[in-house]
Amino acid sequence: MNISLVMTIIGPDRPGLVDSVATIVAEHGGNWLESRMSRLGGQFAGILRIQLPSDNEAALGQALRQLESLGITAVVLADQPPGTATPKRLTRIEIVGQDRPGIVRQISHALARHGVNVEELNTECQSAPMSGETLFKAQAKLQIPAACNLADLTMDLEKIAADLMVDLSWSELPVSAPPA
Repeated sequence: MNISLVMTIIGPDRPGLVDSVATIVAEHGGNWLESRMSRLGGQFAGILRIQLPSDNEAALGQALRQLESLGITAVVLADQPPGTATPKRLTRIEIVGQDRPGIVRQISHALARHGVNVEELNTECQSAPMSGETLFKAQAKLQIPAACNLADLTMDLEKIAADLMVDLSWSELPVSAPPA
């Protein structure tokens, strides 16, 4: 029987890091299903989902622990089966403005208060083209529950955007169908 696992990896960025993990997965009969990986501040971090024969799970874990000698840490967890099969209302939000501490905290706090799940979040700071000031940019994919009052959520986020002096934009994403 095959099982699905979710793994996180982190280690000093270097050529061959992904190959080291991919080799171990393949050597244990695993199939690399999906991943998100990135270099951040000299470290390489990623999350991935694999599938492999359940009999190989312990050996995979042991092989991944051997990567610690290279400074690579891997954490392996069982993939959770999807919850109830209901259509999801998905939205993408974009935030752009002068960088300051607390932007992510304030926005994420408002989202959590309204029961909104952050499915993806990408942030970066870069130099503004004309002024050279540090510009904060964020994009998030949000799952909004049916019970959420969208008008109240929008009002809360617009107030935060005005207080922080950041631009905030929304776009609806296609509704995801439940898995068959």
